[in-house]
Amino acid sequence: SHDFTLEWPQILGFFGKLGRRIALLVSQNSTNEQVTTSEITPCPRAIPGEKATINNVTYLLIHEATCSQLSSVVTVRLIPCLYTLVFLVGLPSNALALWVLATRAEKLTSTVFLMNLAAADLLLVLVLPFKIFYYFLGNNWPFGEGLCRLTTAFFYGNMYCSVLLLTCISVDRYLAVVHPFFSRSFRTPAFAVCTCTAIWLCAAILTLPLTLQQQSYPLYGVDITLCHDVLPRHEDDGYYFYYFTCLITCAFLVPLVVMLFSYCSVLRALLDSGKRYSYSMKLTALVLFTLVAFYTPSNVLLLVHYSSYNSKLYGDLYISYMVSLAISTFNSCADPFVYYYVSEDFREKVRRRFFTSSPAPCSQGTHNIQWG
Repeated sequence: SHDFTLEWPQILGFFGKLGRRIALLVSQNSTNEQVTTSEITPCPRAIPGEKATINNVTYLLIHEATCSQLSSVVTVRLIPCLYTLVFLVGLPSNALALWVLATRAEKLTSTVFLMNLAAADLLLVLVLPFKIFYYFLGNNWPFGEGLCRLTTAFFYGNMYCSVLLLTCISVDRYLAVVHPFFSRSFRTPAFAVCTCTAIWLCAAILTLPLTLQQQSYPLYGVDITLCHDVLPRHEDDGYYFYYFTCLITCAFLVPLVVMLFSYCSVLRALLDSGKRYSYSMKLTALVLFTLVAFYTPSNVLLLVHYSSYNSKLYGDLYISYMVSLAISTFNSCADPFVYYYVSEDFREKVRRRFFTSSPAPCSQGTHNIQWG
């Protein structure tokens, strides 16, 4: 009797666990729901989520500590306001720059690069309304999976395409200033067109993986669909890790080194020439400053995200990264003013275009347009 009394709580506990297990199995079978979650592994940028398949619909489950970030004031108010400002300033400025360069400027090598830069910035700005609506709706994507993939690919593709074109402009300036006689034979508009074509193809290839992977997922328990901001921990996490690392290296770090070398060489050559180039030196310094100020924070945060185990698991850098990513789009607004509107020659062409009926002859000024 004494032994039976000691074992009785264990027997009750056993049958209690068995009953709960049977009730769980019956509940799952009756509702025809099958829930599977993946193993926790390092995840790409933004917030990591666990995949859950319920009634043949794949949902994402996120840590409750990070769920509040999706509805924070920074996410649903500040970020879309920043994108709205970029859209309102970048659309007319880049459209006007592209129009004037295409219709009034002499077709030189630098003109081709500047036209493509304005086109890349304009395409980036045209994608922003989708992201603006997405964040204002509380991180809810109503446009479907296909448009989510295209928007994500166009956003990153045109952003890094602008960086590559800025690199080409810096190399073109380096060759024109430091090696003018050596580069005269191949610095032609036709060569610039071929180079820009290669850059557009490179940008398309770099962003192609984003169009091949699912980017939008409904969030479990909340009636919203996320687009790229929350990505699942699954068997392709290593794929995303190497993809973003390659993207940052090829489309930002290497171009940044090339631009620093090119512009430092140009500055040194101009300094050796005397004070009459002081305006060009200030403009060159301004170009470097805008590039570093706008693009470096988001790329650095992305690298820090990969090196931090806690950020990989819970997405602690989500808000910081998304704000810095929105700030990086301001470079699309700065490009027209830095490369075009600081030039009196460009402003004169705009005045002639709008306020005179007869076209004025093209001046020597695409180099003037770029460097004043």
